Amino acid sequence: MSHPLNDPKTLQGWALFDWANSAFALVITTAIFPPYFEEMVDEQFRVLGLEFTNSSWFAYLITFSYLVIAAFSPFLSGIADAGGRRKSFLRTFTIMGGLGCLSLFFFTGMDTLWIGSLGFIVGLIGFAGGLVFYNSFLPVIATEDRFDRLSARGFAMGYVGSVILLVVNLAMVTQPGWFGLPETGTLAVRMAFLTVGVWWLVFAAVSLSRLPNDEPRPGTGLGEMAAMGWQELRKVWNQLEEHPQAKRFLAAFFSYSAGVQTIIFLASIFAKKELNFATQELIVVVLILQIVAIGGAYLAARISELRGNKFALYVELTIWILICVLAYFVSGKVQFYLIAGAVGLVMGGIQSLSRSTYAKVIPAETNGGVRRTDTTSWFSFYDVLEKVAIVLGTFIFGFLDALTGSMRLSILILALFFLVGMLLLSRFTLTPRRVQT
Repeated sequence: MSHPLNDPKTLQGWALFDWANSAFALVITTAIFPPYFEEMVDEQFRVLGLEFTNSSWFAYLITFSYLVIAAFSPFLSGIADAGGRRKSFLRTFTIMGGLGCLSLFFFTGMDTLWIGSLGFIVGLIGFAGGLVFYNSFLPVIATEDRFDRLSARGFAMGYVGSVILLVVNLAMVTQPGWFGLPETGTLAVRMAFLTVGVWWLVFAAVSLSRLPNDEPRPGTGLGEMAAMGWQELRKVWNQLEEHPQAKRFLAAFFSYSAGVQTIIFLASIFAKKELNFATQELIVVVLILQIVAIGGAYLAARISELRGNKFALYVELTIWILICVLAYFVSGKVQFYLIAGAVGLVMGGIQSLSRSTYAKVIPAETNGGVRRTDTTSWFSFYDVLEKVAIVLGTFIFGFLDALTGSMRLSILILALFFLVGMLLLSRFTLTPRRVQT
């Protein structure tokens, strides 16, 4: 028996999952763990005869994680689209991510580098893998007229929840005595990792209790469902030849996404290593960045309304290039605060604008005025492409960092991703869609 649509308790439960897992994205991948990692790991070390810097090793951890995620995303999408097992897989990835996050408490230095590395990888895979099944619940619990509002509610709850926990963590790191923790040592920071893991697992459990139970489809094996994901991606790949504007936009998106995501992941460790930012200072930077990003998304939308999506993307990419160049020369904390504000301004803008532009170029067919586009397949392709871009960007960053020992040079090279994106975008034309009935 199918679950009733638009049930208030179910919808609130779905949005609550964003509240649960967004803490990992903000606290672990951006604010606290990267600078802690840089501090705990030797600046240069060898593994299996190969030379690494602490920042290149961290970049490679992200590369490996997203390589695994990109490889398995089509399988996961196929399982999600085939239906019937969303909840069990969402629970599995959530537990995996939460336990990976909790294990970071035991990462205390070079002798436990394997714990910090493995815990971060498992947490990142659990986070990104779970999103596939979380997103697939949307059409199962709500009617199409509720999609936009419900998605916005999830985003808002994720933002508010993660910021609340980050503020608590800021207090924990700066005033450990308030929490009965020692004033010196790493315990306060490691306790922050525990709070994220517990927050994620506890609130996700509440969310899962409100989502509809699995209804496995008889006669549909796991392998068959997984294969469906690859079939959907191949179908989109083959259709791209018939839709050159979508193909041109995706080429530009792939290039500049490699730069965007790499900077977002590695900005904190850059500030810690190159400018000696303290953890509490970086938390403040991330909070500013998050707030500015919201305004940046609305600003990008406004520019798009006035001058069009392509012009707005050009503005965003120009600012990203300037960020890379200025980061190479930055020498003081005040300068970095200004650069971080610029990142926040274009971080939300480039992501929201890219998604809305893509929605306008994917093919649409109508029948009696009813849109028939297979948007799930096209956005699954978009999602996988972004993950592969992260693999490329972080790998190149890590390779150059290990080769030259300079994070500044690595960030400067990232400007090429944005420049190539602009050149590819110059061949792209966004024309108003003409709907025929």
